[in-house]
Amino acid sequence: QVQLVESGGGLVQAGGSLRLSCAASGRTFSNYAMGWFRQTPGKEREIVAAISWSGSLTYYAESMKGRFTISRDNGKNTASLQMNSLKPEDTAVYYCAKSKYSGIEIRQYDYDDWGQGTQVTVSS
Repeated sequence: QVQLVESGGGLVQAGGSLRLSCAASGRTFSNYAMGWFRQTPGKEREIVAAISWSGSLTYYAESMKGRFTISRDNGKNTASLQMNSLKPEDTAVYYCAKSKYSGIEIRQYDYDDWGQGTQVTVSS
């Protein structure tokens, strides 16, 4: 099992930027793809971005393309999500998650370890 701890959430004005970080414990971090999800009250958790085990492949949900960048550092057991041009509709709790697989997956059911979540609030 990999334990994940997110940081970097907070309150930002529309158009601003935040960088979320995910610190992972466990020697198998580098074997698996990672993902960032988000959830708002009353809604399903949705994929934001995902990155393959090596970092060579990435996926972004349509509304995040061009604004968000996912990255990872396997030497440091970290994953990050750079969020630019934030909009009020980006307000959510953001979760870091480890995939069961090395390749990119976009369904939450394909992820087996989750962080506790970090709140991102974008004011208009």
